[in-house]
Amino acid sequence: MSSQDELGRRMEELGKGFDPELHGIESRWGADTEELYRERGFGTRIGYGKRPALLVIDMARAFCDPSYKVGCDQTPTVEAISQLLAAARAADVPVYYTTIAYLPDGQDGGLFVQKIPSLLELQLDDPAATEIDPRIAPAEGEVVVEKKYASAFFGTSLVSMLVSRGIDTLILTGCSTSGCVRATAIDAVSHGYRVIVPEEAVSDRAPGPHYANLFDIDAKYGDVVPLAEVLEHLGAVAVAYGGRAASRAR
Repeated sequence: MSSQDELGRRMEELGKGFDPELHGIESRWGADTEELYRERGFGTRIGYGKRPALLVIDMARAFCDPSYKVGCDQTPTVEAISQLLAAARAADVPVYYTTIAYLPDGQDGGLFVQKIPSLLELQLDDPAATEIDPRIAPAEGEVVVEKKYASAFFGTSLVSMLVSRGIDTLILTGCSTSGCVRATAIDAVSHGYRVIVPEEAVSDRAPGPHYANLFDIDAKYGDVVPLAEVLEHLGAVAVAYGGRAASRAR
C-alpha cells in the first residue's frame, strides 16, 4: 500500500461514526488533541463583525451530480444553504457565488488541473459546470465569480467587491470543505475578514477530509459553528437593518 493510500484509509477511519450534533468538531480527534490545541492557544472565537456577506462556493450543478467525478449528492448541504440564502436576503446581506470551469485543453488551470485532472470535466461551455444548482440559484443582482483555482480570492475581483461594500465578515458555504472552502477561509482571514463556517452548509466527497478540515479551519482560520447560530445572527442583522430603515423613514 502506498503512503497516499494509507493516508486515505486512515482519513476514512477518522471520519466514520462521528455525529457532529452529538460531539463538537474538536472532540472528534480525541481528548489529547483537544487539550493540546486548547493549551497552545488554538481555536479562539473571533465572532461576527458589523457587515457580513454570504459566499456560496462552487455549488454548480456538476458538483451536486454524482455522475461527475467532482460531484456527489449534496442535498443536505443545499438545504442548509437555502435557509441561509433566505435569511441573508431578508437581512439585506450581500450574497456572492463562485464557479470553476476551464478551456478544453486546461491551459487556464495550470498545475491545478494537472494535479486534479477530473477538474477538466468542468468545461466553460458546459452549463452544468457554470450554472448554480437551481435549488439555490442566484437572485437578480447577485454576482457569480468565475475562478480557476481553489481560493475564491485568487485571480478574481472578489476582494474589491467586498471592500466596496464595507464587508468585514464572510460566511462561507459550499464545497469542498478540504479544498475550495478551506483555501477561501485561509485567504479570507489573510485579507482581514472574520470567517464563519456554518457546519451543515459545507460538504466534501468523503467524511475524513471533511471533518479534518473543519477541525483545522476552526482551530486556525475562522469559527465553525452550527447552522442555527448563523441563522439567528442573520435574523438579528435583519432586525437591526429594519430598525435603521424605519428610523430613516421617520
